[in-house]
Amino acid sequence: MKQISREQWGSVLSSLPEPRLKEIVDRVSAGLRIRPKVVPQSGLGMLKMKDSALNESYYLGEFPMSSCWLSVSTENGQIAEGASVIMDDNLEQSVRLALCDAILSARLPGYEEIDALLLEGMNRRGLVEAERKSILARTRVDFSLLDDVGDANA
Repeated sequence: MKQISREQWGSVLSSLPEPRLKEIVDRVSAGLRIRPKVVPQSGLGMLKMKDSALNESYYLGEFPMSSCWLSVSTENGQIAEGASVIMDDNLEQSVRLALCDAILSARLPGYEEIDALLLEGMNRRGLVEAERKSILARTRVDFSLLDDVGDANA
């Protein structure tokens, strides 16, 4: 958790298989009292851009979005808040990520398991990145060989 900033927690945890994250979050949050600060929502967001020539705003399109902001309290009276906003219409995943945010930020009981998930997620992201680099390397084209061909019609 020390090398991963809070802003990256949701992204890193989202790289894990959903059932794995669900299993751990359900176990860690079993004894917690969870109250929404704002009703969790799922819907469409609008991507707003500015025209570079006339500096006028326009909407490029829609994308799925879910958000959650909640308060968590333990039996000992510890209170923490967590939030998440994801580009997905999966409301349950957004709630899970907000729970992870609250538990990790306040180091509530069970945060070690979620911390281990962060490391697992970083390893998974590293494997995906290595695979993407490998695919990119295999599709690279050397256009300098075209100069050696010459003009067949000359």
